[in-house]
Amino acid sequence: MNTLQKFEARQLEKAQSEKQVPKFSSGDTIKVNVRVKEGTRERIQAFEGVCISRKGSGINETFTVRKISYGEGVERVFPLWSSRIDGIELVRRGSVRRSKLYYLRNRRGKSARISERISGHGIEIATDATVEGMTKTKKRAQKKEAKQAARAKARKIHEDAASAKAKAKADEAAAKLDEAKTEDAQASSKNEE
Repeated sequence: MNTLQKFEARQLEKAQSEKQVPKFSSGDTIKVNVRVKEGTRERIQAFEGVCISRKGSGINETFTVRKISYGEGVERVFPLWSSRIDGIELVRRGSVRRSKLYYLRNRRGKSARISERISGHGIEIATDATVEGMTKTKKRAQKKEAKQAARAKARKIHEDAASAKAKAKADEAAAKLDEAKTEDAQASSKNEE
């Protein structure tokens, strides 16, 4: 490890200790809070858009965020560990198959949307109809699987509740039977006297 690599490693450790960066990748919608200096004053400005790429590694890692502002596409490249970045918020996760989403530059409207990745019950489903390369039948199958999983979970909860009720009734009947036996035993002991 040469001197430059050691220096970069120290700088990266220092930057990582100072701020937390959420795990995000291409396709995720993020909000980057940037410190902007205007004269003597400094304020925080939010830049929200889709992360279309991540490049580099270590202290030199950068990411590109793209948003549509007044009908024009605007892209900004941010150094991940820059002191100018106040914080990064993950708004929603995107379901994409590529690490670089440069194809979004040529798209407008619905075709430029990225579906949201939802993870629940161990199943990830796409909620938007514009996932690249995904057919309608595949989407229907995924939705059907998710519905079936939800129904199975509801059925299990219902069965558990029913079995709990049945157990409570059985316990109640057993208690009544015990009471009747003790009453019979007391009555027979009185008769013997």
